[in-house]
Amino acid sequence: MRKYINVFYIALILLFLYAPILTLVLYSFVDTPIISIQEVFNQGLSFGLYKKLFNDGALMKIVWDTLLLAGIVAVLATVLGTLGAIGIHYSKGRFGKVVSASSRIPVINAEIVTAVALVLLFAFIFAESRSYFAMVIGHLVITTPFVVLSVIPKLKQMDSSLYEAALDLGASPFRALTRVVIPEILPGILSGFMLAITLSLDDYIISAYTKPAGFDTISTYVYGAMAKSNANSSLPALRALSAIIFVVIILVVVIGNIRSRRKEAK
Repeated sequence: MRKYINVFYIALILLFLYAPILTLVLYSFVDTPIISIQEVFNQGLSFGLYKKLFNDGALMKIVWDTLLLAGIVAVLATVLGTLGAIGIHYSKGRFGKVVSASSRIPVINAEIVTAVALVLLFAFIFAESRSYFAMVIGHLVITTPFVVLSVIPKLKQMDSSLYEAALDLGASPFRALTRVVIPEILPGILSGFMLAITLSLDDYIISAYTKPAGFDTISTYVYGAMAKSNANSSLPALRALSAIIFVVIILVVVIGNIRSRRKEAK
């Protein structure tokens, strides 16, 4: 009996967490700006919003610009975060502890503080706080620490003698790093990469403070569309876009878990 109660309790929590997203997915198949259960029965389910999404050139440009930005940021954050995590792991004494603690500050710091600080810094150095470069740097500031946090646990799980053994067998430090250390911590690197993409796609505050004029990400466009409410005809199509992002993330997580389990089984 207790087992069924536990299953019911977990199912109830999951339903509470995912009910809003499931509602979003449902209404992505209802081509109407009005959100009500009556519209589901009146309009029926269709792919109308998905057609509008892919036929809206301005909206698709924003989507591709956001994905390109997230890809650039994720690659740079993964490289910097991985190297930083390796450096922290192999640093000894007080220096390693100080660097490790410093890398966590952007994680716990309020994002609005980071955004304002970046605006002041770029205005002081370049006399221009809004640019594509400033936006990339801002996204790196908030994503790189999460890559570090994803990679460090894998470094701690790795046998510390493997790197020294590779050096003793004649490998150069770079070869030992790329042939021994990197393959061992690859799951953590991939997790950090996916986190960086997700955080970049999701970010609004940094983007709003640093984006150049005429450039929009999905988050800034959604906020602007919501502010204009029904005056913006692209607003309902954003439900289809949000549903696609959710499904893609779910597929990536499921595929990653399946591959992990197969690897552990082998």
